[in-house]
Amino acid sequence: MRRWLLAGIITCFAGTLQANDREVLLIDFDWLFALGHATDPAKDFNHRTAYFSYFAKAGYGDGPAAQNFDDRSWQKIDVPHDWCVNLPFTPRGGHSHGYRAIGINFPENSVGWYRKHFYIPASDLGRKIFIHFEGVHRDAQVWVNGFYCGRNHSGYYGFEYDITDYLNYGGNNVIAVRVDASMEEGWYYEGAGIYRHVWLVKTSPLHVARYGTFVASQLLNQNRKALLRVGTTIQNDGRNDATFELKEEILNAQGKIIAQREQQLMLTAGQKREWVSQFEINDPQLWSIENPYLHKLQTRIYQNGILVDSYTTHFGIRSIRFSPDSGFFLNGQHVIIKGTNNHQDHAGVGTAIPDALQEYRIKILKSMGSNAIRTSHNPPSPALLDACDRLGMLVLDENRLMGSNEEHLSYLRDMILRDRNHPSVILWSLGNEEWGIECNEKGPRIGTTMQDYGSRIDTTRPFTTACSGCWDNGTGSILQVMGYNYIVHGNIDEHHRLFPWQPAVGTEESNTIGTRGIYVDDEENGRIGPRRLGTEIGWKFYSQRPFLAGLFYWTGFDYRGEPNPLKWPAVSSQYGIVDLCGFPKDIFYYLKSWWTQEPVLHIAPHWNGTGQDSINVTVYSNCEQVELFLNGKSLGKKNMEKNSHLVWKVKYKPGRLEAAGYKGNKPVARQVVETTESPVQIKLQADKTRLRNDRQDVSIVNITVVDSKGRVVPTAQNMIRFNLTGPARIIGVGNGDPASHEPDQFLESIQRIAINNLKEATITSLSDTSLTPFEIDHSTWKDAFSIKHKDWRTYTDSLITVRGEFYLPEFTDNTRITLFSKSILENQSIFINGHKIATHIIRDDPNQTFLIDQKILKQGRNVIAFVGQRFRKKHQYDEPNTDPGLVQVWNPAPQWQRRLFNGWAQVIIQSTDKTGTAILRCESEGLKGSEITIRIEP
Repeated sequence: MRRWLLAGIITCFAGTLQANDREVLLIDFDWLFALGHATDPAKDFNHRTAYFSYFAKAGYGDGPAAQNFDDRSWQKIDVPHDWCVNLPFTPRGGHSHGYRAIGINFPENSVGWYRKHFYIPASDLGRKIFIHFEGVHRDAQVWVNGFYCGRNHSGYYGFEYDITDYLNYGGNNVIAVRVDASMEEGWYYEGAGIYRHVWLVKTSPLHVARYGTFVASQLLNQNRKALLRVGTTIQNDGRNDATFELKEEILNAQGKIIAQREQQLMLTAGQKREWVSQFEINDPQLWSIENPYLHKLQTRIYQNGILVDSYTTHFGIRSIRFSPDSGFFLNGQHVIIKGTNNHQDHAGVGTAIPDALQEYRIKILKSMGSNAIRTSHNPPSPALLDACDRLGMLVLDENRLMGSNEEHLSYLRDMILRDRNHPSVILWSLGNEEWGIECNEKGPRIGTTMQDYGSRIDTTRPFTTACSGCWDNGTGSILQVMGYNYIVHGNIDEHHRLFPWQPAVGTEESNTIGTRGIYVDDEENGRIGPRRLGTEIGWKFYSQRPFLAGLFYWTGFDYRGEPNPLKWPAVSSQYGIVDLCGFPKDIFYYLKSWWTQEPVLHIAPHWNGTGQDSINVTVYSNCEQVELFLNGKSLGKKNMEKNSHLVWKVKYKPGRLEAAGYKGNKPVARQVVETTESPVQIKLQADKTRLRNDRQDVSIVNITVVDSKGRVVPTAQNMIRFNLTGPARIIGVGNGDPASHEPDQFLESIQRIAINNLKEATITSLSDTSLTPFEIDHSTWKDAFSIKHKDWRTYTDSLITVRGEFYLPEFTDNTRITLFSKSILENQSIFINGHKIATHIIRDDPNQTFLIDQKILKQGRNVIAFVGQRFRKKHQYDEPNTDPGLVQVWNPAPQWQRRLFNGWAQVIIQSTDKTGTAILRCESEGLKGSEITIRIEP
């Protein structure tokens, strides 16, 4: 749950509970979307072309920013939404961003428009109303009812606008957002669009400020007592001074009040102030990695006995300490940080990751024994931090960009204020590998300013920066906690000798890179076998130095973009311990061996052959000894050195490769890999088969194929087709292939066809349709609406026919072609190719939407005619509408499908707001199909 939100989230406008305090409404659903254009205003819906701009006159948003803009033909979507994930791959695309057709070379794909219609009841007049975006990538401009609200340049920070004065109370309202992803902010796939949640927040004028609570805990008497410092910032946006009662309650995980306080306070009109309370908790339940116990602070404000605001904050009671001599301590207990760096995209959905998928990803990392995430290189989604709080995953929370000017410091401030109540967050990072400053005098200057500024906001956590060099004389020399990026970039032991006061952590360390299931390089096709075996080197280095707090590998998950050391056709990184879907690579089991206590035994590679006569068979295990067998014959028993692995050189023979693991000469683990037959059947496995009907919950279904003996075929590349029925939808597919150019999503297509070449001719009667047939030649007619302003009154009430043209692409029986017309004449009738569509339409009738019978349409040129009376003008300089509307060509989505990559693929299923049974059926040519049932419940 977001820290600044009401405990009960209201997810729709119709039928919401009436509250006299705070309402927080999730407005992710039923948005409209269309691509604009970064450089051509005509292709950007004529935005910024009006005589008066929205900077010239209040409420003068134009194009899609205008309240009355016609968006009927736009695509219907929900957010979070990443439009980049649906763009084609091209070698002209940016290497670092995964070769998608977006950026400065693709202005037609780099601007997206979003519009959302919503109702505000008249009873809300007098409340404060805010719109809050958790994250929009990037350069987002926002309008409400045509009023310009502001601009947020970064794609990684939440932002909020007070829209109280711009709303139509008791009427309809429109939010418009223009997103320009032309300029890159990172050097990795970043997606594009409103890719995090959007909220509408309603409060009384007297309310808890945004991010307005802060609970800090101090443990005493060997953790038998907790001292809580609770800061509450209250804002009075009313016109009068306010006297009020502040009531604070601390609740345990079972909802029992364990401490409370009430205060009588006063706040001057227009002011904001923090009040501090102290609480003592005896024998507190502590938040830890093993037991992530969460408490709740319930803050309420009363005026004259009436509740005017209610604000819920989840937090954990715990202590953290970084020691320069002995590493990191949580609740006084030494903890080695076993971390991974992660970007924020996933197979199938790009950066628009549902909350449940965030949790799925964290569980995969925890299953390996990882206990920490570095949010490389930006503040994460609040949902990720919520999941880390619930699951017990430590977080190094990272700022996007170093800088000491007002804008950069405001970003740092917002990150700290937003995330400071998360017990999972143990360390703030000011930035990453700032090559332009980390080795000169500017790095320490900027770093000191940022660190001092941040410490005034949060004194409970230290600050670090991920430094790639100049550790002894650059930015690294001033940090509260030193952050080392790669042991090869300097002498860590020498730095520790020179800076004995400074705790340290490995913010980034090399992993073993490679493609899942690939053991021989295939660079031409964008895939490589394991190389740069840094995982073991890094872990041995850090585990041998107790003064180091631990490390974060680069990376936990593969991510789109930055496919180094390869180029096209590779489009994704291969640095991950797991691939883009979360399927483990072999190195996953090395870390699981030494990061967990459970017996681990893993053989690599598979035994279907790699094209080599002699194969290095690698075994990852934490057993004391391992014996390897091929077809029943022992290949020898070897002792396992701590934090190491074992290798046998084996001449390949099809059959059965078996490993036995021993502790104290007793067998404790066994693994077998066998040469499989061809696949015969599809198998499905879902992380869960019950979903909430909230349009957000997801089930991750992993697909593989097995042979006649039920063995997974690790080399299978079958194309799997998906058919889903019931109250759910597929939102993405993937397979972890870093060189795959297959679609992640299969969506309906929408083309908007302009009506052009408008000509007009005078007629004598509204019943005169002689000028409407397709065959009429109107090339010599005068241009429509070409009369001057001063002459308009002369032509008022004249009867005319206006003809135009639109050109249709090839269409099929499944194509829907719709006319979204607008009134360009009084009492107009509409004809297409001489066929009547509608007659005597009242001016500006909003219901001018007509599904056109394909029988009257032609591929290529079509003629549309409007018969009616020229508009009357109330004032000489009125601008009557001359836009006839447009034609929408809609084609249904193709069938969802995905090819297996080395035996595996993934499909992500999301619930709708309906209940019932959803069934996913999978089929592939020559294979027995499979299905899985998912219940959608309240």
